[in-house]
Amino acid sequence: MSEIPVEQNESRPLSRRRLYIFLGILTLLILAFIFIRPGVFTIQPIGAIPDGITFVYHSRNPEMPFFSSPDGLCLEFQGSVSLLCRAGALSALDELSDRILLRLPYSHFAYLQSTGGLEFDN
Repeated sequence: MSEIPVEQNESRPLSRRRLYIFLGILTLLILAFIFIRPGVFTIQPIGAIPDGITFVYHSRNPEMPFFSSPDGLCLEFQGSVSLLCRAGALSALDELSDRILLRLPYSHFAYLQSTGGLEFDN
């Protein structure tokens, strides 16, 4: 009978150790997120980029939202989306091109997050 409590006591430190490891990893991820300041930039399918693209980049400006897109930037600065504004917002890609961490296929979810749920024609 003395063996049962010993086994239970041995399993407790193991679960506590796992908790500490989990909390340590979580803390590291949060610190990495704070220092890297990633952002998600999405370009919907348009003539120049027929498949669209989404990429994750680092060193996001504090003024730049986490999810952004040319249409989202136009809405924020101009209040509407126009072809001229989109072209200007696409020029932001030159600034971001050296900070890209990950290139992904077009994400409709990320696009909608950047525009507040609004969709605009190509």
